[in-house]
Amino acid sequence: SSLRRVTFYSFFLPTTFKMGRMHAPGKGISKSALPYKRSPPSWLKISSADVEEHVCKLARKGLTPSQIGVLLRDQHGIAKVNAVTGSKIVRILKLSGLAPEIPEDLYMLIKKSRECPKASRKESQG
Repeated sequence: SSLRRVTFYSFFLPTTFKMGRMHAPGKGISKSALPYKRSPPSWLKISSADVEEHVCKLARKGLTPSQIGVLLRDQHGIAKVNAVTGSKIVRILKLSGLAPEIPEDLYMLIKKSRECPKASRKESQG
């Protein structure tokens, strides 16, 4: 009879379960949504060549691709470089020969692991 109860209640349960928070009532379902329209806004009066030149200039200063995207978004009003130029920041940098040797996310993981003190590494090993 307990087996029948489980199958009966399974119809009422949602198909995906969200983890509850320990100290808050929320279930964490908020998401960010990208705009449907993938063309640059009509008020943006900058050409694709200017954006690519700006991206290369910022890369020469030593900024990472994500920092370049944040700077273009916040200071120049270019929300998505891909919408203006048709290619992403990393691809623009690869074409101009300014791309980082290893991907940025992997670089940050390596950097984070190096910042850990050696004592904590010894503790985790044994």
